Amino acid sequence: MNIYKDSDGMDRIAPEGRKGNIAIHKSINEELKERERKAREAKQAGGPEEADSEISLDSTERVKVLSPGQLVFKRFITNKLAIVGSLILIFMFVFAFIAPIFYPYSQTQIFYKYDNSLIDYAQAKERTEYTLLMLDKDAEVHYSVKNKLTANINQMKSASETEMTLISSDGNTYNLVKNADNIYSLYATAAEKYATKSGSVKYANYSTIGAVLTYEAGAEEIDGLADKIKEAISSKTLHFTIGSDEFTLVQDKKNYTVYRASEGFDYLVKEEGDAFEELVSENAEGGRFTYKNEEYTVTADSDGITVYHVTGQERIALLTTYVFDAYDPSFKISEEFEVAALMASIESGEFSADGNTYRVVSEDDETLIYNTSDETNPVAAFSTMVIRRYSGEDTLELAFKEKAREVIDEMAETGAKTGKFTWPIAQVDADGAYTYDENGELIKEDREVTINSKNDSYVMTVEQVVYLIDTFARPTSQHLAGTDGDGMDVLARMMYGGRVSLMVAFVVVILENVLGIIMGGIAGFFGGWVDNIIMRAVDIFYCIPSMPILIIMGAMFDAMKLKPYTRLVWMMVVLGVLGWAGVARLVRGQILSLREQEFMVAAEAIGLKNSKRIFRHLIPNVMPQLIVTATSGLGGVIITESTLSYLGLGVKHPLASWGTMINSVSTAEAMKSYTYIWIPVGLLICLTVVAFNFVGDGLRDAFDPKMKR
Repeated sequence: MNIYKDSDGMDRIAPEGRKGNIAIHKSINEELKERERKAREAKQAGGPEEADSEISLDSTERVKVLSPGQLVFKRFITNKLAIVGSLILIFMFVFAFIAPIFYPYSQTQIFYKYDNSLIDYAQAKERTEYTLLMLDKDAEVHYSVKNKLTANINQMKSASETEMTLISSDGNTYNLVKNADNIYSLYATAAEKYATKSGSVKYANYSTIGAVLTYEAGAEEIDGLADKIKEAISSKTLHFTIGSDEFTLVQDKKNYTVYRASEGFDYLVKEEGDAFEELVSENAEGGRFTYKNEEYTVTADSDGITVYHVTGQERIALLTTYVFDAYDPSFKISEEFEVAALMASIESGEFSADGNTYRVVSEDDETLIYNTSDETNPVAAFSTMVIRRYSGEDTLELAFKEKAREVIDEMAETGAKTGKFTWPIAQVDADGAYTYDENGELIKEDREVTINSKNDSYVMTVEQVVYLIDTFARPTSQHLAGTDGDGMDVLARMMYGGRVSLMVAFVVVILENVLGIIMGGIAGFFGGWVDNIIMRAVDIFYCIPSMPILIIMGAMFDAMKLKPYTRLVWMMVVLGVLGWAGVARLVRGQILSLREQEFMVAAEAIGLKNSKRIFRHLIPNVMPQLIVTATSGLGGVIITESTLSYLGLGVKHPLASWGTMINSVSTAEAMKSYTYIWIPVGLLICLTVVAFNFVGDGLRDAFDPKMKR
């Protein structure tokens, strides 16, 4: 039995008696070409018979038979839409894979610009919190006292007191003493409990809502008690007296409980007379008094009054709202300098610090510090207005601070929210560095400083050259499509984004077709239980909700913090695995119709293996339909990838794809303002998808000429 290949490339059985496999294997085209060659040779030889002979109408030399591939190509190129789609795809591949090689920018390159811009230059704020400066580094202040020092000083100011005794939660006694405006001393007091006056009973209740005073059952009404309570509340005191009766207030939100001390003193050391008890009553608000050349402190609470005998005290800290401003920014002010200067301002006027001697002088409502070696130029000054650079650095000139304070004072007097003044500001070059002249001096230029009042602070802004990321720049000769929100070139990201989108489309389609061909080929060829199992698997994959699965996978990738390229690979694998079922069903259907045809019977008769019969005879006959399906599916994969990237589930920053580029301007305001970003990207997606559909339709018509009818 002789086997030969027909014009379609299929194996055929030669009739009995036919010999000469070489002739049998020749196609009609080859026969015709051989005859034409012989005719040309005879004509060139000049034979009269050959020269005058004519080809008859029924001669096979008149027949031009094209191969199947040539027929498909001829029908394809006659389809105008298919040609348009092919040209668009060629442009897209050149744009995505070749153009980036010659384009000067990469997809992650960030661009900067130098521009005059209003910057936050400095900030001013009136200091109200007191800073604790320890005189003895080994001394400690209990947190229950330290946390309330500012509040206690404000209480002293409101009551016009100069001293206050503080008892910490661990029983230690401290004495807070005013030395000067904005300067207080904290003493650690060594004291022992001397006497107590307890037995306080609940006497009345007072509500600030409506000023209602309610007495307890059995309590006698006292004239003027309500007025005394109002006075005590306004002065923020806890203890007051009416005649010989002593009362204590305990606050609970808007209500106060009034306690009355009903018993006498209980002396722990020795009993004192009425003069001592009278002094205790006068200082029951938490004061300090001297009796017989001995110091005593008094504390009061809801349980009564406690008197302590002071056996000694030591100044351990200073508290102040002052800040120190140096006239020369290079002059560094240490904590030793600050403590010594404050002590000098309340004592001798001179101090030594850091190896130098200084003098503190008050001039025109200012406290200045001079070096005793040069008493014409001050080195520093006290101030309660903190003026620093917006970054927090204390490098501003004192003259600038004084001018700013002057303008802020004017704003406070007039109630203005904005103030302005002109000041020479150090200039910066294109690299953001300060500029210097030939003498090494900073080059300054007069700029307008604007002061804006914001809550309890003042922000000073000035126009200065700054080095900024060039975000959302309009198209220019440097950036033909502008820049995005990260300062990256949009055209470069469109190129690289197209590379990612096209690569994802082809990889996913190839993976889908490989899996579909294998599973569909096996199911269609073997049938039976094999076909049943594979088709049930196909049904399961058809039922899987793809979008929820992709959303879950995207969230999992975020939690795992996968790198962008690793995430891209996994996304392609997931899309390919979820999409093979349709291809498998198509291949199975085609093979079921092809496996019973004559050429398959012949292949089986000569004993070809099953794998060869499937992949060398059946699958090639299914390829036309697969090519059409795959080409049409490429556009769908691009849409899916773009959608996932737009939703933040696909390709991640800084890797570019067309979907992520549209996502970067996803708000309504951004889409209105930055049309030059999302419209070109959207057109690229549309053109690519339409082009794949055009090519798919053209291939479908080329493989099946009957579609033209």
